[in-house]
Amino acid sequence: MKRILTTVLLLFVGLSIYAQQVINGTVTDDEGIPLIGATVLGVGTTSGTVTDLDGTFSLSLREGTEAITVSYTGFQTQEVPLTNATSYDIVLSSASEVLDEVVVIGYGSTSKRFLTDNVAKLSSDDIDKVPVPNFQSTFAGKAAGVRVSQTNGKVDAGINIRVRGAASISAGSDPLYVLDGVPLINQNESQNGAPLNPLLSLSPTEIESIDILKDASSAAIYGARGANGVVLITTKRGKVGKAVMRLNLSGGVSEPTNTVEWLNTEEYVELFTEAGNNSGIDVTADFDRLSNGTDWRNSEVDTDWNDVVFRTGQQNNADFNISGGDEKTVYYLGGAYNDTEGIIIGNDLNRASARTNLRHNFSDKFTGGLNLGYSKTTINRVANDNSFTTPLQAIAQSPLSPPRLENGEPFAGTEYANFLLALDYGSYETRIRRLTGKAYGEYRFTSWLSFNSDFGYDMSNTTEDQFNGSRTPFQSTNGDAYSSNALQESYVWANYATFDRELSPGHDLNVVVGTEFTEAQRNFNSVSGIQFPSDDLQTISSAAEITAGSGSFTAYNFMSYFARAQYVLNSRYFIKGSIRSDGSSRFGADRRFGTFPAGSVGWIVSEESFLKGNRTLSFLKARVSYGLLGNSEIGNFPSRNLFGTTSYNQRPGIEPIQPGNSTLTWETTKQLDLGLEFSLFDSRLSGEIDYYRKLTDGLLFSTPLPGSSGATSINQNVGELENTGVELILNGDIVNSGGVRWNASFNIARNNVEIISLPNDNMDIVVAGNNINRAGEPVLAHYLPEYAGVDPANGDALYYINGDGEDARETTNDPNAANRIVAGQPFPDVTAGLTNTVAYGGITLTFTFQGEWGTSLYNAGGRFQSANARFFDNQTVDQLDRWQNPGDITDVPQARLFTSNGTAASTRYLEKADFIRLRNITLSYDLPRDWMERIGLTNTQLYLSGLNLLTFTDYSGYDPESRYDAVDLGRGQVFYSAPAARTVSFGLNLTF
Repeated sequence: MKRILTTVLLLFVGLSIYAQQVINGTVTDDEGIPLIGATVLGVGTTSGTVTDLDGTFSLSLREGTEAITVSYTGFQTQEVPLTNATSYDIVLSSASEVLDEVVVIGYGSTSKRFLTDNVAKLSSDDIDKVPVPNFQSTFAGKAAGVRVSQTNGKVDAGINIRVRGAASISAGSDPLYVLDGVPLINQNESQNGAPLNPLLSLSPTEIESIDILKDASSAAIYGARGANGVVLITTKRGKVGKAVMRLNLSGGVSEPTNTVEWLNTEEYVELFTEAGNNSGIDVTADFDRLSNGTDWRNSEVDTDWNDVVFRTGQQNNADFNISGGDEKTVYYLGGAYNDTEGIIIGNDLNRASARTNLRHNFSDKFTGGLNLGYSKTTINRVANDNSFTTPLQAIAQSPLSPPRLENGEPFAGTEYANFLLALDYGSYETRIRRLTGKAYGEYRFTSWLSFNSDFGYDMSNTTEDQFNGSRTPFQSTNGDAYSSNALQESYVWANYATFDRELSPGHDLNVVVGTEFTEAQRNFNSVSGIQFPSDDLQTISSAAEITAGSGSFTAYNFMSYFARAQYVLNSRYFIKGSIRSDGSSRFGADRRFGTFPAGSVGWIVSEESFLKGNRTLSFLKARVSYGLLGNSEIGNFPSRNLFGTTSYNQRPGIEPIQPGNSTLTWETTKQLDLGLEFSLFDSRLSGEIDYYRKLTDGLLFSTPLPGSSGATSINQNVGELENTGVELILNGDIVNSGGVRWNASFNIARNNVEIISLPNDNMDIVVAGNNINRAGEPVLAHYLPEYAGVDPANGDALYYINGDGEDARETTNDPNAANRIVAGQPFPDVTAGLTNTVAYGGITLTFTFQGEWGTSLYNAGGRFQSANARFFDNQTVDQLDRWQNPGDITDVPQARLFTSNGTAASTRYLEKADFIRLRNITLSYDLPRDWMERIGLTNTQLYLSGLNLLTFTDYSGYDPESRYDAVDLGRGQVFYSAPAARTVSFGLNLTF
């Protein structure tokens, strides 16, 4: 019997061994990087293994096993059907594609599944390969309710970001930027009147992800600085595994997205001869002067100043990084270089940056690290839009005038100053040096209790040097020069404890409690000089006379206490609360501290018995949040009694320059958010819909005082502003079979902004004549006389009087007799974005469309350039459709030289600026991996990328997104403002 049993046992063992199959394979991420320690399991078996240092595995499975599952932390688990093959190459997709993606929320992170806040998350895939020197433009159109626009087409132009509309009228409206936990300096230091983007120093290639906190529940942890939203930037880090090297090279060309058509010489002569005749003026001598004696009658000179101003720009990028690590230390080392030649002549940018991120496990309990980034950005700048020497104002020059003489020298006899004189004999250079860093340590007392101490530092040093040689326009001396230096430093020390534990099955609690101290300093000095011995000697030290100098030092600090707690019940009921108390030196002694609480709840409805297992509705979560946020961007001393120096009879003294207000405090925004997240058809279609209401009260205003008080105004908290809106996000996994993958993401948002109340019993505040802040209207609404067209009898321009009753549409040819009306707003009602990704056989096409509707733009230069030949400025071609004879029906009044006929500020120069734009598009090809492995490469990708390739708009100006950079950008004006650049670039990505 023993022999029989032994024989049977051996037989079964042999059959068992014989009935097994061995499979091999590799597991990598989307970029071809091996994943070390990925778990590989046979479906329906207990057999499993993990991948080694090369991401490879070998697994024995019993015969008949139909599939394996492959999982790795931070990636989507994948089930792979088994075929007759013995080797499998498995690529795991990032968890950003599933509900369990990690979202950064400030002083911690959480799973999107458990999130009760409204947070827009963007990964490096969203910003890679977009050919722009600034990282903010890369996420235009990709986050619902987040409007991103560049001031104009200058490479150094300011960036305007509005999260759910404008939360303020007179205080700052930019979001708070936080880089790896360190709030960034975002103060414009440009001294030429046009804003400079302070964050140009940050290279897009070093960013891993961007999380935009949009509602009060998420942003309230930043208290007095969160009212305009918070942008959390996470830089790239290393992963456990062998060293991986990546090299990215790209180069491209740029041109204006659009140019406006102007009169040529023949048309110019025709129109201005007629305008002169209508005004009794002989223009022959003027034509001789403008043409420098050339034969203007036969169009000997026919200058298109567009061709002089614009050029084909170039952009070259290179970045290299190496990352890796082991169980104790992970590292990321990277460097990037960007060289951009702008589409405007004389406007260039050059940036070099480097980053080191290190993290080391000193023991099982203590982990420390260092994030360090440095960059130097050099910009050759041009003057602001309101300067005669800015290139774009050259379009005002007559086409009769040659840009240069035969000897190459700029022609100095143009109607206005020839900007080429400033280009040839002057210079304007800005340099930004930026150092950001964070040293941090984490001590884990237990698996559920830890303590973090983070010290952050941000330094921004901006220097500007401007030189105007003896031959530059408006020069009355032998040259003048200006030099300035602005040094800003910010120190942040945060200490916080984190409790994260499952109290009992189904009951999870996460608590964060901490303090933070911030101090920011600014040191500024400048000097001016004149009388230079030569135009070749351009530094201040060569000036014979120092004419001006200034210096200042200022600082502010915050002392903050914060706490946040989230309770999760059975992984489907969530409740979260947070509170932050901020004390700031910026505010009045009686209102130094403010408290900003917020709360939110969430419910995964699809986990309930009545929906669980539903094959149509695979996921449904409802969430509600409410909280208070602050806005402290009003400068450093608005609450103080300030005195300034003065001179009387050459004696020094001091005088009061600002009355104090000890009760002055930050603006407060109360925000309600109602959200619904859903997934349909096994997550093939997912999305979010949100309603929000933001009410900002205690608006910061400089309110007038009677002259007898000894001061003209005082800073006070008066007024209310409301933003309401709806956001919709739809994500579709449209096709995912046969090797074809097509994903689409669509977002649309509508925002309505309305002023609820203003100081002095809702008294209107007219801003620079053409904009108004009025209760019941949007912020900075356009406020203009209404243009009524042209009197067909005599060619006079007409305006609506806008009286009452029967006189409501009566007209007048006197613009001063017409009442102004609210005629539009400078901000869009609706913004939208659509991103598609289509992939097949190593080829991937990704493109994003962006759209805006509801904006009106006022062309402040229209009264010169579309003025039916009032001055000798060149005119837009539509001015040829002017009134000429009684009975003519047209919107262009009769041409009258040196006579105002329709050129007053009015709705004639106000225009809708709705548009849809192909913001970016990328076509990439991943070369076959087996080819690359033969030469030692893991992955090689070729790509072709485009920016602003197509724009669909009825707007007649240069660009519907460009703005006048010498005034408040919120006013919605253009004035010789450069269009955005259209860029096409080719790139190569190599992974070793």
